[in-house]
Amino acid sequence: MQQNDKEKRMATEGIGKLMVSMAIPAVIAQIINILYSIVDRIYIGHIEGVGMEALTGVGVTFPIITLISAFSAFVGAGGAPLASIWLGKGDRKRAETILGNGVTMLVFFTVILMAFFYGFQRPLLYMFGASDATIGYASDYISIYLVGTIFVEFALGLNAFIISQGRSRTAMAAVLIGAAANIILDPIFIFVFHMGVKGAARATVISQALSALWTVGFLVGKRSSLTIKKEALKPDFSVIGRVMALGVSPFIMRATESLISIVLNSGLQRYGGDIYVGSLTIMQSVMQMYTAPLGGFTQGVQPIISYNFGAGNFDRVKKLYRSMIGICFLFSAGATALVIVFPAFFAGMFTNDPGLVELVGEMMPIFMCGMLVFGLQQGIQPVFLALGQAKLSLFIAVFRKVVLLVPLALILPLKFGVMGIYYAEPVSDFISAATATTLFLVNIKKIVSRETLENIV
Repeated sequence: MQQNDKEKRMATEGIGKLMVSMAIPAVIAQIINILYSIVDRIYIGHIEGVGMEALTGVGVTFPIITLISAFSAFVGAGGAPLASIWLGKGDRKRAETILGNGVTMLVFFTVILMAFFYGFQRPLLYMFGASDATIGYASDYISIYLVGTIFVEFALGLNAFIISQGRSRTAMAAVLIGAAANIILDPIFIFVFHMGVKGAARATVISQALSALWTVGFLVGKRSSLTIKKEALKPDFSVIGRVMALGVSPFIMRATESLISIVLNSGLQRYGGDIYVGSLTIMQSVMQMYTAPLGGFTQGVQPIISYNFGAGNFDRVKKLYRSMIGICFLFSAGATALVIVFPAFFAGMFTNDPGLVELVGEMMPIFMCGMLVFGLQQGIQPVFLALGQAKLSLFIAVFRKVVLLVPLALILPLKFGVMGIYYAEPVSDFISAATATTLFLVNIKKIVSRETLENIV
């Protein structure tokens, strides 16, 4: 099958079969990708004698790690849908210009991020919820992790451009290589070589480097229909502006996860202590275990929607987004119900500390109940992105986290103490899911139209 045929199947192949073939590799890739952090936390939480403190210390590094990945979303989530739209329009040169400028942006982001976080590391970690008992573990982990910033940016930011070509299996392989290495290296470095959290960080950096090398190697090779070309690396500020305009929503979605971690961790430290910060580390990890597959599913279907929108196949677009939103809702509701019923089981995956397991068992059903309906927003948000609707997507991102969750996490503890922090998450999830659904129903008909397509530049 020629490369053009791989692209054209997005407009001709049966929707069910196409969604499966595109989404399953992306789902597997996302599941594998979260193993980088999940496996680290599982092993770290079981280090004899210091597991709880080490797990909590690594947990307070989440804002930094999340922010680093957020900058990759400017390029991956912002540039790849545009590249798919231009491929749908038949303009491959324009799509490759977007890819080349994306590489340049990722290098720039790497330099800025490393300089900032190395310069202000310890005061930031204390602000993020570290205590004197956990700061050493946090600093050891993040100091090594930052060395691999360029690998994280390339592995996450450029992988979406492989998916945009309809090459989900190739994209999955890039993630699989790194995650397999991480799973193998983690126990060796942590327990055999007795490196503790430093070993976990080293394993992660090596693994991300392998993923990045695979991704870049494919995008400069002959098998890729979108290739990194030297002339396309020169900054084109009209292209960068368009990529950032579309990418700002997923960037904020991830960057505000960093803000949320800061607010929640610092609040839990103030009103509770290290064990409460540790409980959040576990609950966020469990949440990642089932939200990441949804992210992979939508990432796999997005290029199909974008391509067909660019080609003017509006009936096909409608069938695709209806299926995607429905699947997101049903999966999220089912997975959340499972976690709510068996919270102690999931807590035991990350720690053998009985007090921490008991606390998570009590708090997780409260903290996560809003996710029963949040699958609606998880499906709607990527539909707006796939259709090039940066403003609507941005509003949804800001509304849930900045307008709702952060203020609630600051206000509710004044009345309910530490419980107020746990209440903030479900309240914001219910309200934002209802808001996203309303915006979708009001705007979707106008968006999927010839007039809107002609304004995509």
